[in-house]
Amino acid sequence: MIRSLPRRTVLSLLAVSAAALVAACSDSGEAPKAEAPADPAKPPAAAEAPPSAGATPPAAAVAAPESQGSVDMAKLLEPGALPDKVLGNDDAPVTIVEYASMTCPHCAQFHATTLPELKTKYIDTGKARLIFREFPFDPRAEAGFMLARCSNDNYFPMVDVLFKQQQNWASVENAKDALLQISKLAGFSQESFEACLTDQKLLDDVRAVQKRGSDEFKVDSTPTFFINGNTYKGALTIAEMSAIIDGML
Repeated sequence: MIRSLPRRTVLSLLAVSAAALVAACSDSGEAPKAEAPADPAKPPAAAEAPPSAGATPPAAAVAAPESQGSVDMAKLLEPGALPDKVLGNDDAPVTIVEYASMTCPHCAQFHATTLPELKTKYIDTGKARLIFREFPFDPRAEAGFMLARCSNDNYFPMVDVLFKQQQNWASVENAKDALLQISKLAGFSQESFEACLTDQKLLDDVRAVQKRGSDEFKVDSTPTFFINGNTYKGALTIAEMSAIIDGML
């Protein structure tokens, strides 16, 4: 469920107790997805010849997960309150739109474990592009996205750092000081940090991106992916992503 947030500057809320602010990634409360274990009911292939010394056994095939619906791609790709942040070529045959929250551990897991391989295998090779959109569940997530937007050309590096350092700022008692220290390493001064987090227009725009995702595309948890219009929820593994994308190429 999406909670409405008060029209106060994010900066004034960062010192509030973390327990009152940090929301779960999804309503389901499910743990991040992991690779499917081997089927214990399947007999071992005893008759098969063992692999030669030093050979790498082939990875088990993973079935593409079923989508939870679909959306109109033309509508999904219409401009919103903020310019889309994109990795990859505009003419890639597969478009992935991700809605994420900066305080969501499922999102941090996806960006740490799946995105690097997704980028190498599909984005850098021109097969797919990723459009990343803000879907904050709490003021701390809003602050993280605002700082990333204020980083201009360093948007994705800032997002990456904030996800990697998530435990050091998202759940601490005073997130303002923690975010300030991270931001200084990214080139912010205290003045530019405070100016960013008191920018009401930017805050309104970040919230507008979230509201559009909720109202128009029924996003209610993070991460949510739209892959060529098909909806998938949860931190997909690279094997699951590959199975989906390969079926579209």
